[in-house]
Amino acid sequence: MKEELDLKTIKDAAHRLLFDMSEEEFLTLQSEFKVTLKQMKVLGEIEGIDEVAPMTFPIETKITYLREDVAEEPLSNEEVLSNVKEKQSGQIKLPKVVL
Repeated sequence: MKEELDLKTIKDAAHRLLFDMSEEEFLTLQSEFKVTLKQMKVLGEIEGIDEVAPMTFPIETKITYLREDVAEEPLSNEEVLSNVKEKQSGQIKLPKVVL
């Protein structure tokens, strides 16, 4: 793992992700990465960390409130279109959203 990310690497990543950032923002991001990398290094130094199973939820619960999904017969095209204001050629007609 890299000990430090240089500005060139951060600027290259920002360019690839189409981010437009000021020089001050790049410097702030670099300092934040330094903190994050230090935290990752501390976590990596904990003995036995590789033997611990990852936690997916902080509280162990048994979920009992979800219902079972039951597949029903799908609606026919005519049933669906009976609830539509405007239709055209057997399809729902929507307003144009692209300029």
